Amino acid sequence: MSSKHKHTKSAPADAETGSESTAPQASSISSTELETLKTAAAKADENWDKFLRSAAEFDNYRKRVSREKEELARFTSERVVAALLPVLDNLERALNAAEQQGDQTALIEGIQQVHGQFRRTLEELGLKEIAAHAGHPFDPNLHEAVAQSTSNEHPEGHVLEQLQRGYKLADRLLRPARVVVSKGPPASSSSEVSNSESETPE
Repeated sequence: MSSKHKHTKSAPADAETGSESTAPQASSISSTELETLKTAAAKADENWDKFLRSAAEFDNYRKRVSREKEELARFTSERVVAALLPVLDNLERALNAAEQQGDQTALIEGIQQVHGQFRRTLEELGLKEIAAHAGHPFDPNLHEAVAQSTSNEHPEGHVLEQLQRGYKLADRLLRPARVVVSKGPPASSSSEVSNSESETPE
């Protein structure tokens, strides 16, 4: 009995000992690791401050560029309007003179002078007229074909007539020239030409 009692009492002791052996050990951080973490945290704070400063500088730069673009657009508009004011003045003078004198010839001459001044002013601002005269090769980059027509005078793919002038500004297309394009000679004419060429002289 006594040996059996000893055996039954030793079991809890063994279990208690086993539980103590498997208990987790408290982890400790060395001073070196702690200093490394502190250094990394300080570096992260420094990088965050740099990011905030960079974001603020970029936002200021974006606002400054936007203001400069608005000022440039306003300056360009003022320059164009100021250059056209003398044209407006001369046109008003021509109209006033025609009303006072009742002379249509004076009105026509005045408008012609204003038209010439207006063209010169626009050319000084960089305006260039696109060549689209009759017989000029059709260029889809500069011309807009609004119609086609047969022609014995101009070959296919060439301009027959200009309906509206086209312009460029500083080599940039503002408006294509609207033109009528030749389709070449009529079919009957071409067949007659081919038949006459096929005939052999006797």
